[in-house]
Amino acid sequence: MRIGVDASCWANGRGYGRYTRHLLPEMARMAPEHEFVCFLDARAREQFDLARNNVRPVVVSQSRSPTEAAAADGNRSPVDMLRFTRAVWRERPDVFFSPSVYTYFPLPPMLRSVVTVHDAIAERFPELTLPSKRARMMWRLKVGLAVRQARLVLTVSDFASRDLTRYLGIAPKRIRVATEAPAPAFHAEPDPARLAELTGKLGLPPGARWFIYVGGFNPHKHVDTIVRAHAKISRGVETPSYVLLVGTIDADVFHGSQGAIRRAITEAGTGQLVKWTGFVPDEDLRHLYAAAVALLLPSACEGFGLPAVEAAACGAPVIATTESPLPELLQGGGIFIGPGDEDALARGMELLLGDEAQRRTMAARALERAGQLAWPRTARAALDAIQEAAA
Repeated sequence: MRIGVDASCWANGRGYGRYTRHLLPEMARMAPEHEFVCFLDARAREQFDLARNNVRPVVVSQSRSPTEAAAADGNRSPVDMLRFTRAVWRERPDVFFSPSVYTYFPLPPMLRSVVTVHDAIAERFPELTLPSKRARMMWRLKVGLAVRQARLVLTVSDFASRDLTRYLGIAPKRIRVATEAPAPAFHAEPDPARLAELTGKLGLPPGARWFIYVGGFNPHKHVDTIVRAHAKISRGVETPSYVLLVGTIDADVFHGSQGAIRRAITEAGTGQLVKWTGFVPDEDLRHLYAAAVALLLPSACEGFGLPAVEAAACGAPVIATTESPLPELLQGGGIFIGPGDEDALARGMELLLGDEAQRRTMAARALERAGQLAWPRTARAALDAIQEAAA
């Protein structure tokens, strides 16, 4: 079978790009009898390192990379999208797979397809994720077309599946789940020398303790709540903890809230305790995860919550939102709080700072639960959905 793939999202640095980069190699390895025709723009092609006999890249000329244009208040050129449509038409795949609805483009009529919709956050919280009425309208049109064209819709958790039905009206019988997993780089084998080097560069003193947030600085992530909760537990403490904010600062094309976060830091007076790290490669990030008191993720909603699972795979407990699959995925591996609940977040942070035995128990459970997730299982579920749609 010839499987067409929208691989333009390969270049994205956020969760759906990571999903694509881990899922496609496993699919290609698992199904050598199929040909995977991967449609990319030039930016994605530069990073595309999937070299297998059954994988064929097709580069489509674009005026702007889809991973830059298809987010926040940007918009893709209709001509650019039509170029992808024509390229797919010329290759005539038996079925088409879109790993993310973000970079979706109209497919040739009657082509059987599967589209991945990772969550319904934009539908639940449009003002927190899309900055203008125009952006929200364009998002609705794109997702609506993608869902109508697809035979099946793939998503990343049972929690997300329920949200897709509730907020997008997708019938449960059309939804399939392919759960995410931590990358192989994330494991609980610390390198003390490398950790010392990293913390030195970040300006952390020897013996420092820290909480860590990893992801985008978007309104629905409630990172300003992290700052305020941390300030509460730091007042009057002789040796306060730190907060590491990990993620790209100036290259994120999604709706951002850095201004609100920085104002919260200024108002709290904790500028010396909050460290903006910028992007951190996985091989270094695993050390920061492993030595953290906990990963913090108090978001309004998470379709999966991959940073929490990555941290768990490194042996760190989590304090995360109940509006996610994490209470089930990492059951016993952390503290789960209402979205943006500042007081509950502060209490959880204090507990894990002050009760090392409890923290270690939760960390061990988090590690165990994360170990049950694997990308080959995700690939199998995705392939099954694609084959079902093609039948």
